[in-house]
Amino acid sequence: MKYKEGMLREDALLNKVILVTGGGSGLGKAMSRYFLTLGAKLIITSRDLSKLEDTAKELVNDAGGEVLPLACDVRDFEQVTQMMHAAIAHFGRIDVLVNNAAGNFISPTERLTPSAFDSILDIVLKGTKNCTLALGKYWIDNKIEGTVLNIVTTYAWTGSAYVVPSACAKAGVLAMTRSLAVEWAKYGIRFNAIAPGPFPTKGAWERLLPGDLAEKFDMRKKVPLRRVGEHQELANLAAYLVSEYSAYMNGEVVTIDGGEWLQGAGEFNMLEALPQEMWDALEMMVKARKNPG
Repeated sequence: MKYKEGMLREDALLNKVILVTGGGSGLGKAMSRYFLTLGAKLIITSRDLSKLEDTAKELVNDAGGEVLPLACDVRDFEQVTQMMHAAIAHFGRIDVLVNNAAGNFISPTERLTPSAFDSILDIVLKGTKNCTLALGKYWIDNKIEGTVLNIVTTYAWTGSAYVVPSACAKAGVLAMTRSLAVEWAKYGIRFNAIAPGPFPTKGAWERLLPGDLAEKFDMRKKVPLRRVGEHQELANLAAYLVSEYSAYMNGEVVTIDGGEWLQGAGEFNMLEALPQEMWDALEMMVKARKNPG
């Protein structure tokens, strides 16, 4: 199946230096692997240096290239600045920022402590702000035309029960994406975002839906295409959006969810559950009303 394969030419990101936050696992790791195959040089960052180092070795073994693992808590602006300077000292520059670091949990909001709510806001919204501001100032001061790709979610604009901190934080990131796309375009800095649907990753999904909950709440049933996303599909889209092939895209959020949010948004979409014989009966009732007697 083509969607499980890379889609861009092999030199699409040749010598681009790309910083991926939350790059040690999950979707960040999948994007990083594909960026490497397209010729990019990578900085991956998270709080766990040993995990980053293991990931860096794995990525280089799989795809070749060069990966610099740097520990950083994106909630701390000083750490972000130090990480950025270390990366620039190593590679000479940074061309692309992928704000992927995130946190989430499923809970009734009334059960959350203020610190639990803050922990998600701090990682997702404050972390994105810290990385964007630190690197943006560097780009503007040095007249570098950079590219930012933010990872958001469809409930950034619809909202969603039981993940309220994440919804609030991602909505802020989306607003930041669109706002800075206009404000910083004069510096040659582009901003775009991806809103992924279900792309299962072992660690994140086990935390969100522990035990047998993942089987009880089968995400495929919520998606009109009746499947979840393949990591390569997201990596293909991310690579395109950070490449020069998308040079005229700015301020856009691209949804890749198999139609999930649209199915949930439609007022009568629940009628999909009706069996065929009931549709036949409804059709007969409508025809009877049109042709009384």
